[in-house]
Amino acid sequence: MNKLVYLLERTLNSRSKKLTKQDEYMFYSPFVSHYKPKLQVNIVSQKWHCWVSNQGGHSIYSLFKKINADTRYFTELKDLVFTPSRSDNKTESKIIVSLPRDFLPLWVMNKSLYRNQAKSFLHKRDITDIDIKKYKIGFCDSGLYEGRIIIPSYDDKGLLNYFVGRSFVGEKMKYKNPNVSRDIIPFDYFIGWKYPIVLCEGVFDAMSFKRNAIPLFGKTVMNSLHKKIIESKVKVIYLSLDSDAIIDSIKITEKVSNFSRYMSYPEEGVEEICADRKGKARVWASLEGARRQKITLLRRSQIPELRCCSRCDSRPCLPQTPAL
Repeated sequence: MNKLVYLLERTLNSRSKKLTKQDEYMFYSPFVSHYKPKLQVNIVSQKWHCWVSNQGGHSIYSLFKKINADTRYFTELKDLVFTPSRSDNKTESKIIVSLPRDFLPLWVMNKSLYRNQAKSFLHKRDITDIDIKKYKIGFCDSGLYEGRIIIPSYDDKGLLNYFVGRSFVGEKMKYKNPNVSRDIIPFDYFIGWKYPIVLCEGVFDAMSFKRNAIPLFGKTVMNSLHKKIIESKVKVIYLSLDSDAIIDSIKITEKVSNFSRYMSYPEEGVEEICADRKGKARVWASLEGARRQKITLLRRSQIPELRCCSRCDSRPCLPQTPAL
């Protein structure tokens, strides 16, 4: 039985019922007296909901707090999932992110059977041993993140602000990430804001650029990153999304165009994605607006060697990495 499910059973004093939907379980609700299990919990997203009392939340921590669970259950929960830690300021709460309990550094020799498989997975994606050490990449060979590569992200002070868990053993769900906000500045610790930056979709894209690349975790610029771009007054931004994301590229261009002078687009070019007239008209109208603002449209292959810090004069760049 899953350790988290077992903990929930003991805390709620209820047997669990596995639903056909992945990672979903039903329990007898502590909020109502009902002859059927009415409390639904997702053990990955941690979302929970009582279908009778209509109470719910986005973390198992909030569920335990709601029912005034015993301290020992909170201690066990902390070892299994990520729990929020509230500051003394009552008007503000901050979620503390920590690496999985079973995290093993991939740049350090160990006897795990997963180690070579994890490294091979990364090498095939142009992630070198130097990159592994620089970004403090690890993996898990047990626990909730078993069979996953863990790629941490650190803020400008070297504090962990997120991580990505990517399966390398054929799991149906490729990514399993912490249940915290993604409105952060990924890889901020390694970014030199005085120099050109690259915006790309995922962490593997960012690492393969080797320097000054920021993963968006998707195709949009989140508020924190947008604010940082404005405050830093970065003059050159290279945008490199997948070839099917030209519309998203245009939207990002329009959002940051007042603060950047150069943007890049996917290799395939604009013409190939203009299948329908409505989409085509919108794309070209946006491009004309971009040209009026003197934004040069480049291809990914035209992106020059980038600097991210004073150590970038020689390749590869190895800035001081955060301590675990």
